[in-house]
Amino acid sequence: MSVIQDLLGSRMGSDLIRGLAKETGQAEDKTAEVLAMAMPTMLGAMKKNVRSPQGAEGLMNALSSNHSGDIMENLSGIFEGGVDQSFKNDGAGILGHLFGSNQPAVENALSQRSGVNPEAISQIIQMAAPIVMGLIGKQRAHSQISDAGGLDSLLGGLLGGQSQSDLGSLASLLDADGDGSFLDDVGNMLGGSSKSGGGLGGLLGGIFGR
Repeated sequence: MSVIQDLLGSRMGSDLIRGLAKETGQAEDKTAEVLAMAMPTMLGAMKKNVRSPQGAEGLMNALSSNHSGDIMENLSGIFEGGVDQSFKNDGAGILGHLFGSNQPAVENALSQRSGVNPEAISQIIQMAAPIVMGLIGKQRAHSQISDAGGLDSLLGGLLGGQSQSDLGSLASLLDADGDGSFLDDVGNMLGGSSKSGGGLGGLLGGIFGR
């Protein structure tokens, strides 16, 4: 079972799902479904990024300065009195860095897969992004990771703890057309194509029995 599955199935995860559902006006089961797809997608984007020295340095700096993991100690507190705009702005910045101009395509793929409207998808993932960063920051601090190789392994573990060979298959899934970017493959990946029997497709199936 992956860390994402553990989180969403925990009491902390219930607080997160409940808070996001209330904030966006969506049903809790639909919110959970979106998170189960969106969070691994974010982790996959980060895993791609850390393969370049600049990407690894950027993520390491962000984790050290703003996302050390403290947020994971009180997720329910984020939603008390409504989510602060600065928190949403932080999430928007994270998503912009991860997905760039492909963000609408990612949101549309998540919308088509979950049945949640794209506007709500945008709100959910915007608020989930700092939490994903906090999760990574907490795991990084616990494991005392200080280099790109450690980050790459950490992100692979968060995606499901696959062996090295499995991570190779996952990388192929994330970049199905072999062009070096998995973002243009997200629609197929989330749409349940024949290529998604493992990796993220398997992760989602494990959570929702698909």
